[in-house]
Amino acid sequence: MPAEIIKNFLNHLPETPGVYRMLGEQGEALYIGKAKNLKKRVTAYTTPEKHPYRLMRMIFLTAKMEFITTRTEAEALLLEAQLVRKLKPRYNVLLKDDKSFPFITISMNHEYPRIAKHRGAKTAGDLYFGPFASGKDVNENIRFLQRTFLVRPCKDSFFAKRTRPCLEYQIRRCSAPCVGKIGVEEYGKQVQEVAAFLKGQQHAVKERLAAQMEAASNNMQYELAAQLRDRLKSLSSLQSKQSFRVEDLGDTDVIALHHSEQGCVIDLFSIRGGQACGNRAIFPKHTEDATSAEIMEDFLAQHYQLTPPPALLLLNTAPENVELMEEALSTLSERSVKIEMPQRGTKAELVTQIYANATAALEHKHQVEAKNRVMLKEVANIFGLKDIPQRIEVYDNSHISGQLPVGAMIVSGPEGFLKNEYRHYWLEDQLGGGDDFAMMRFVFTKRLKKILKEKDDEKIPDLILIDGGSAHLAVVSKIFEELGVTNIPYACISKGPDRNAGNEEFHLPGKPSFRLTHGTPVLHFLQRLRDEAHRFAISTHRNRRSKALTTSVLDSIPGIGAKRKKALLQHFGGVEGIKEATLAEIAQVPGINRKTAEEVQSALKA
Repeated sequence: MPAEIIKNFLNHLPETPGVYRMLGEQGEALYIGKAKNLKKRVTAYTTPEKHPYRLMRMIFLTAKMEFITTRTEAEALLLEAQLVRKLKPRYNVLLKDDKSFPFITISMNHEYPRIAKHRGAKTAGDLYFGPFASGKDVNENIRFLQRTFLVRPCKDSFFAKRTRPCLEYQIRRCSAPCVGKIGVEEYGKQVQEVAAFLKGQQHAVKERLAAQMEAASNNMQYELAAQLRDRLKSLSSLQSKQSFRVEDLGDTDVIALHHSEQGCVIDLFSIRGGQACGNRAIFPKHTEDATSAEIMEDFLAQHYQLTPPPALLLLNTAPENVELMEEALSTLSERSVKIEMPQRGTKAELVTQIYANATAALEHKHQVEAKNRVMLKEVANIFGLKDIPQRIEVYDNSHISGQLPVGAMIVSGPEGFLKNEYRHYWLEDQLGGGDDFAMMRFVFTKRLKKILKEKDDEKIPDLILIDGGSAHLAVVSKIFEELGVTNIPYACISKGPDRNAGNEEFHLPGKPSFRLTHGTPVLHFLQRLRDEAHRFAISTHRNRRSKALTTSVLDSIPGIGAKRKKALLQHFGGVEGIKEATLAEIAQVPGINRKTAEEVQSALKA
């Protein structure tokens, strides 16, 4: 009995803080928890009937346990969150949105710094501001900063090869430092104003602009004064658009949780430097029988593993242990973090507004899922499925004359497209010549082997759709047969003889091909799935082709690393410029000696 398995560990457990892992028969993580007293906490699992159904089921599936002791309960909380994010146990409350939050970055390693959107690892010396709730919020802020401060957004390689101003200069979003329209010192002042604005010094920036405008007007520099006036108007316009005055909140996250029979949603509204950075709705998993306090605690611990917490958190629902959470988050950020549940005043109004956003987001999600369930029921009828599909995988390939082929998989379910589940497959090393069938054979062999190996019920598709015809179906059928996969339905979608939308033919193994009535909602639904796979395959291929065209030649040259490659591209503006350069010109680039220049020239002329 599982309870007996758990009891066997009790004699060896210390009464100290730590983390415990409940494991299944295959060693997979079922549940990860933290405890102030490991022995006392684990003892509670010896009486499964006292737990919610979710945890009761987890206890009965437990085959063994593992333990890690920590010095404090706060350390246990942080370790638990790290392991949950890494292992994604089936019975823990999980964040469904693992996408990192974007930042605005200013690249200070260039004499004319660039402003851009950034995700991932940070480069030493560059400035970063955020995080923002979404890439859309970052792009809107960058466009505003361009209009107001005229800083460049272009990549260094594009900047280096300009001989005349680009469109950004023509529409007054850049001061064209690439062609000398502005000096290094003056441009540096603009960059400093951008940094000050993003740090929350909006009033100081406006005062300086007002003083500069007045001075320009007194000196009869009326064109400059008009430009400064427009910048001031732009700053005032941004502040007037904000629903709440947030400039006094500095660095704050406002977090509202809404938990009902329809599900659970957490809306996160970020404020950095007194500027609104947008909001994002996040839908945790496995929350059916968890309390709101448990969900909030798990969310805070997991979310701030990705991004450092701000100085203040305003919540509508307190976590289970506020003081413990403050201690853990303060450890993460290496500064004091305060958690408040405001009941009155501006902060309370702000929390109420974010809670309204959360409620609306959950209602919208519920409506979308209801519509999708209707369509998925139709899909189940069309393809003879026993149940409404929860996971549909759609596949497509993309290449140009057999070059840089890419396989793409998109995933859809009752909630719509699950973009964090999308995958691409690099096929270049295995295939050539544009053999679409060989590409499909490689993709499905790899995908089905992974399904068989991992045995994750949530990742097994209820239906597979392939962009292709009867010949593609024959290839896929053979792969299914060779691997002994019989429990996953699949079908191909072809565009019919005229390749017009609405004439799609559906091909199923062992059955005659058929078409759906033109204009029916379920046909539009299946077309949308197919088109999304096509879009993802093409965009992935384009990104790969673009990268290959600009970097592959230099990457293959011995002695040319990232630093030298960047120096060469900045100096000559691209690979073509390097090809046209003389040996002496290449050797003049910082970090490139004559021997290396000879290797570069030889490789590019080969």
